[in-house]
Order: sequence, then structure tokens, then C-alpha cells
Amino acid sequence: MKVLDHKLCYFLGIGGIGMSALARYFKHYGKEVVGYDKTSTDLTKELESEGIECHYNDDSKLVKDLFDRYKPSEILVVYTPAIPGDHGEYNFLRQNGYRLYKRSEVLGEITKEFRTIAIAGTHGKTTTTTMVSHLLKSAGINCFAFMGGISRNYNTNLLLGEANTDAFVVVEADEYDRSFLTLHPYISVITSVDADHLDIYGDASHVKEGYALFAAQLKENGTLIVKKTVDNELTLRNKRLIYSLNLDTRYRAGLVNIENGAYRYDIESPVENIKGVELGVAGLHNVENSIAAVAVAQQLGIKAGVIREALRSFKGVKRRFDYRVKKSDTIYIDDYAHHPEELKATISSVKQLYPGKKVTGVFQPHLFSRTRDFADGFASSLDLLDECILLEIYPAREKPIAGVNSQMLLDKMKLKDKKLFTREELLEELKRNPRQVLVTMGAGDIDKLVEPIEKLLR
Repeated sequence: MKVLDHKLCYFLGIGGIGMSALARYFKHYGKEVVGYDKTSTDLTKELESEGIECHYNDDSKLVKDLFDRYKPSEILVVYTPAIPGDHGEYNFLRQNGYRLYKRSEVLGEITKEFRTIAIAGTHGKTTTTTMVSHLLKSAGINCFAFMGGISRNYNTNLLLGEANTDAFVVVEADEYDRSFLTLHPYISVITSVDADHLDIYGDASHVKEGYALFAAQLKENGTLIVKKTVDNELTLRNKRLIYSLNLDTRYRAGLVNIENGAYRYDIESPVENIKGVELGVAGLHNVENSIAAVAVAQQLGIKAGVIREALRSFKGVKRRFDYRVKKSDTIYIDDYAHHPEELKATISSVKQLYPGKKVTGVFQPHLFSRTRDFADGFASSLDLLDECILLEIYPAREKPIAGVNSQMLLDKMKLKDKKLFTREELLEELKRNPRQVLVTMGAGDIDKLVEPIEKLLR
């Protein structure tokens, strides 16, 4: 399949972060790009402002009228697995003989044209992907990047380069639905292999098996970069570079200090040590992500001075340890954390940065199945807070599961200062009683509360 031979690119679920990057890619190359999503969001509004047509009603007639203008061979249909099986447009297309491609299949075809740098991991992959992309751009290296979040440096999830044989493409390698197995990287990174998406994998052993298969996709003479804990958990046959935050590995951080809310440290490397790194984003987990990014950069010959400046100027990713209010008496951070290990990393970093201050977390669980599968882990991580406010579960693509709700999660927690609020109750509570340090966390529609909370606290 030559993806750029198509004239019309139609997206079912165009508002997804990965889907929207693909839509922008095809629009850049002059294709007619149209898409459906369930609701209008800031991201779909941005797509519309860029000339991409979006609609929010399940309308088979609209699709038929649009497709009648093209030959079937001129149409590319891309869908997200989150589209429900009873969706009208989805079924119309299948019943009328159109070939539907998963996002991962199309991304796999695009990356065949370039030298691929793929970053995978249950968590850490979005920030690391965005950091690697920024390092390459800062060094003047010709690259494309498909990022799983909106880069604050570039205000987009897609970076464009010059399409030639020397170009690199940096991609976030998504483990959901085993999507990352469409990729054949020149450089692969694995940041973590904690169990997740058990609705797909079944159990933790199959999650690890998926990551081992991803590692095996590496091109001959390619470079595999893995975190020390990952290397301990997977049986890997590839030669590999091992990194960690502070374990006995050749890539690691040294002399980590916090100064004025920012991390300063050295990076020890077998290629070239980098002294006096000042990271532009907070979070000890991001210090570790930066070490993986530096290992990638040094494989491409990027020197210490360029790396140091790029890490200092790195502004992070929207909804990843994202400072929304930073005043002497009020701190508000928003984060995408939706897995127990992610919650633990975010909360621990906040408490380290603001010792002695009361840390209040607002968490919206994402998916009934994930909440059920990791209930004990969620409770343990949320117990690290000084105060926890839960919102009801965001169902996404799922139907309710009997007995699985936020009250169940609240009951498992040992923390005394815990509450279950509606959105309206949360905003009223913050209006009456602003918190010293507030963190909102979750992968659902909790992002719609971010601006109202920010406005209240400012």
C-alpha cells in the first residue's frame, strides 16, 4: 500500500491523539481529509481550523455522498479500535466492501519510508518521544515525529521533515491492541512494561510477551535501549543499552538536586558525560526519561552542548506534569496519569518538590476494566496523597461492570481525607477552599475541568 497515492483520507475517530497526527500528515501532502468523532474537542477544533473537515453525528449518508466523488482505489479509511461495533458509518463501510485500516497499520506503512525511532512503554513513552523529537530538531537532524501528546515547544503532535532516504521518523509505539508490532525500528526504546490493557492481553505475562516481540522487530544492526527494570523482566535476545535513574548502569543520572523547583543533574554515559543538565520540566520520572532520550541522541552523534541546551529548553507535553498555576501560595498541576504506577510517580514527584505542603489529588479513573484489574494498586498509590478527591469512572469504550465504581475504590483506600465528588461539587469546593498544591489526574474527560479550575485558582 502506497498511502500517499490516495486522494481522500477518511478517519473514524479523528479526534484521538494518534489519529489526529495522521490526519495532519495527509493534509500536509494535499489530500482531502475528513473525519468523524463522537464529540467536538479543542483538538478537533484545531483540525478544522487547519482545513480538515470534522463531523460529530454518525451519518452514513454523508459518508456515501463523500465517497461517491472518488474511485474506491482513491480512498483510504483509517479507524481506531475504540469505534464501537454497532457504529453506523463503520458498518456501512464494511458492508460496502471498503478496506478499513487501523491507525497502526497506516503508521507502519509510513515509517517504512524512513529510519524509525520507536519509543514504547506502559508509561513514559509520550514524554520520551517528545523529548527525543525536540533533541533531533534542536540538532538540525531531518526528522518527522508522530507524538502521543501535544508538544509545548511546537504546539502540535506532528513534526514534519524533508521526505528523503536520510530522514528519521520518531514515533510513539502504542502497545494497545499490539499496535507497535507494525513497526520495524532502527532504534527502539522500552521505558516500562507494567501490566495494562488486560482487556487485550489477558494477563501480565502476555504484556511482557508483547514487548519482547516488539524488541525483536528491531532492524538488523539496530539499537535497543531499555530501562534496567525492563531488562530484568523481559527475556531479550538483542544486544542492548541499559539505562536507569540511579542504578548501576552505563547510562544514569548523577548528583541530582532540586533548585527552585527544577532538577539539576549530570548524565553519565559511555559515549560522553553531560555535566550540569537543567531539565525544563518537573518530575523525577522525567529525569529518567531524559536519560533514555540522551541515549538515543548520542547514537545519532548529537553532542553534549546541544543536548544540554535542548533539555533546558524542553517545555514538556500538555497534560504531562503540566503546570497550570504556579504562584507562591498556590500550585496546580495537571497530569494524564491513569495507571497505578503513573499515579505513584506523579504524586511522589509533587511531594518531593513541595515538602511540608498539603498535596490534594483529584483523580478520574479511566475504564471500568482497568479500575477493576488494578483496584488495589490504585488505592495504594492514591494513599500517598494528603487528600484525595475521586470523580466517577470515565467509561470510554466500555459498558459498566457490576460493583465497579469510584466508591469501591474509595472504600479500598486507607487515607482518611478522601471524598467522592461530582464535577459541580468539585468546582464549588475549590471555590470555597482553594488548595495549596492541587493535582488533577486521569485520561478521561477530566481535561474539561482544567481550564475552569485554573480560572478559579488564578
